[in-house]
Amino acid sequence: MSKTVAEIMTPNPVTVKPQTPLQEAIQILAEKRISGLPVVDDAGALIGVISESDLMWQETGADPPPYVMFLDSVIYLKNPARYEKELHKALGQTVGEVMSDEPITVNTDCNLREAARLMHEKNVRRLPVVDSDKQVVGILTQGDIIRSMAS
Repeated sequence: MSKTVAEIMTPNPVTVKPQTPLQEAIQILAEKRISGLPVVDDAGALIGVISESDLMWQETGADPPPYVMFLDSVIYLKNPARYEKELHKALGQTVGEVMSDEPITVNTDCNLREAARLMHEKNVRRLPVVDSDKQVVGILTQGDIIRSMAS
């Protein structure tokens, strides 16, 4: 019988809110030596995730999309909306301005193999574990899965 997410997840993970100052979230990540945090609303429902990759924009900044000039018109070769989003992340001061707002989640009774496949396909290092009300009840990381494989 395969394990479920509930058996190996880390329960009650540290969470932040969208209005949390970015510097505070960075401190939590550094002090707890974790790579991401679930972002919850005032009711505790998951609305996003902030990760190290979201924070990299703070250091690297955003590059404007490539374009060509044609008859006094600018023609973008990539979607300029993506640049605006990257720029917003680079200049953001709160978690809500920088977080990824479409988190991939699993529930507690999800099969561990299925959760691992989802993490691999979506190229994510962690999955928030939510109940039926979107309340965060745990977090599943690649490290949790590796430790489970070893035991």
